[in-house]
Amino acid sequence: MSTKAYRRRWNAAAAALERWIGLDLVLLASRAGIAAVFFYSGRTKVEGWLTVTDGAVALFRDEYRLPLLDPVLAAHAAAYAEHLLPILLALGLGTRFAALALLGMTLVIEIFVYPDAWPTHLSWAAPLLLLAARGGGRVSLDHGLGLR
Repeated sequence: MSTKAYRRRWNAAAAALERWIGLDLVLLASRAGIAAVFFYSGRTKVEGWLTVTDGAVALFRDEYRLPLLDPVLAAHAAAYAEHLLPILLALGLGTRFAALALLGMTLVIEIFVYPDAWPTHLSWAAPLLLLAARGGGRVSLDHGLGLR
């Protein structure tokens, strides 16, 4: 088979995959996947629905030690953000805002808390960057409301 024929077949297969999978499925999977990571992290910080635990406060005080933030305030802000923002992502409502906010949280964690965990944080940042750049896709409330 010639190089030209091989390239033509390769490109035809790639085009078929693009049609079959589609960007909207990728965006939906990205929203659901990264939303689950942050939502389940938020659930570890609370009892009941949104009562922040003493253990979460202790974690921010003793291990995370974020500069310029009171540990009580930081624990509450993180717990609430890790509940609200993933719900917004899952619904595809304010997708770009939610993705950028979680990307900011990821950067704070990478820079100030666990700088050696960059492979994990990069795996979080990749779908968040995609969602910030492309939005929630056609299977989102943003699309249904006519929001870009």
